[in-house]
Amino acid sequence: MNLGPMEIGLIILAVLLLFGYKKLPDASRSMGRSMRIFKSEMKGMKDDDVRAKDEARTSPVTGEIVAPAVTPGAVDYEAEAAAAEARAAEARARAEQARAQQVRSSAAADGTR
Repeated sequence: MNLGPMEIGLIILAVLLLFGYKKLPDASRSMGRSMRIFKSEMKGMKDDDVRAKDEARTSPVTGEIVAPAVTPGAVDYEAEAAAAEARAAEARARAEQARAQQVRSSAAADGTR
């Protein structure tokens, strides 16, 4: 695509009409910042690729996998969660019983009036 001076002039005129002469400096400044960020991200991606290639060239470590040892202070999260759930269910049952008792006592009080 070959842009001549006439096409470039038309593009500049269209940009001026779209943005206005007051907003044009801010728009170009914002575009410059965006380009700078884009270039730095692209450079970072290239650096990551180089590092990944270097890491891939290292030799793998050989050995055996050992199961983790159980320490005396280790927390059994599943058992702890089950116990907490049981306590919550018990508290809900007690609250339900208290509500039922309250309804019964208020019904009895209404009946004596």
